[in-house]
Amino acid sequence: MTEIAAAAGLSAETLRKIETGRAPTPAFFTVAALASVLGLSMDEIVNDCAPPPAVAA
Repeated sequence: MTEIAAAAGLSAETLRKIETGRAPTPAFFTVAALASVLGLSMDEIVNDCAPPPAVAA
C-alpha cells in the first residue's frame, strides 16, 4: 500500500482514509493518480462506480 500511495504522490494515510471511507469523496486528481498507478482507465473506474441502470416497470 505504501508503494502505491508513494507512486501516486499520496501519503499512505490518505490512501487509508480513502479505503476506509474516512475520505468519501477524494479529489479527481487523486483518483486519476491512483488509476494511473494501478493501470486503470478513468472509464473503468466510472463504470465500476456507476449505479446500475434503472429497470423500467
